[in-house]
Amino acid sequence: MVANGTHEELFLNAPVEGADQFYPINEPVQPGEAFPASQYPGNTTLPILFQPLKIRSVDFKNRLWVAPMCMYSSDNGHATDFHLVHLGSMALRGTGAIIVEATAVRPEGRISPEDAGLWTDSQIEPLRRVVNFCHAQGTKIGIQLAHAGRKASVHAPWIQRKRHALSKTKNSVARINEGGWPDDVIGPSDIKYDDPFPQPRPMTKAEIDDIVEAFAAATERCKKIGFDFIEIHGAHGYLIHSFISPVSNNRTDEYGGSLDNRIRMPLAIAKRMREVWGEDKPLFYRISATDWVDGPEKDPETGEWRQWGIDQSTFLCDQLKKAGIDLVDVSSGGVWKDALITVGWGYQVQFAAHIKKALPDLLIGAVGQITQAKQAEGYLQEGKADVILAAREFLRHIDFPIAAAEELGAAVKPASQFESGWLKMIGTGTRW
Repeated sequence: MVANGTHEELFLNAPVEGADQFYPINEPVQPGEAFPASQYPGNTTLPILFQPLKIRSVDFKNRLWVAPMCMYSSDNGHATDFHLVHLGSMALRGTGAIIVEATAVRPEGRISPEDAGLWTDSQIEPLRRVVNFCHAQGTKIGIQLAHAGRKASVHAPWIQRKRHALSKTKNSVARINEGGWPDDVIGPSDIKYDDPFPQPRPMTKAEIDDIVEAFAAATERCKKIGFDFIEIHGAHGYLIHSFISPVSNNRTDEYGGSLDNRIRMPLAIAKRMREVWGEDKPLFYRISATDWVDGPEKDPETGEWRQWGIDQSTFLCDQLKKAGIDLVDVSSGGVWKDALITVGWGYQVQFAAHIKKALPDLLIGAVGQITQAKQAEGYLQEGKADVILAAREFLRHIDFPIAAAEELGAAVKPASQFESGWLKMIGTGTRW
């Protein structure tokens, strides 16, 4: 470039091309992405946690992702600046992907009155703002579409705790004058989740069809927003899980009884969403691999299913793959109030490992008390999963991906604005 009659190179703080505001571009790679081995020879052999992964047309820069976390902070289903800051902060800190919290496809599908929603077009623009920011930081972002079913119309957790303390009861129902809809809670059957929860009414076949189309309509809105992928929430005792589990479904029609009948609705949702979403982008599914009910899945005398468990989960995952699901995010529990769960480090990884072994061509995500870099890398090295999803650890430690890379000896890029807080060259002991 010529300046004052001489050749002079200009050094500019260049912006991200196409962004709606000025954001400095990250070069040569994005936050959380490994530097090329030509620049950092130590990256010749990368930990699997920081190896890229391509699913359909989407390239993920690493395999440490943010799991969906309910924040109970939406305004009639609309995202606010809280979500921009909350999710945007994690986009800046190197995660490979972010999954937006459980987002209801219908108003009565929210867990609490303050839950996220995507049942109307006015909810598109606030989410698009979040997506655009994350994309400007080089981070992929998806959303978990959900319906709370019989666990709907309850207070946010901290409001529940306040109510329980002051009223000396365990009632968790958000009443009409508190923004709730206790008389419009639906499920496969009239079985309550627990006494402090609303009484559900069984859905009609027409209502089941309507819910399938509600997921499809929300999927169409996801296309307009620009999400990179979608996850179907089929876990934790919410509507879809309550249909597949014998604990919560005592229907006698084609949506109850046999395994094929109980998985009819989730498969219909998956197929319909793939039809709307198209073939280009990934579609995920979160499953509860077991209900944690004491005893076997099947009654040994009658052969009838008693609860949802790993054998049925494996069968469902195989059917989901055929329906167009690319990755199954393996969690557990949530449908039975007296679940006997032994919680510990990586306590749910056993289920991910079982499904991965049975269905090696299906991508699997592992969750559940995964808080350490070597722990996460070990699960991937052992072939128990393809990606790691964390939630609470990101709340405690937002720099988890960069710190994990440092611990594993990989050189990855912090956001340019945060470089001064990290090692100039990972593993050299030299700080800026």
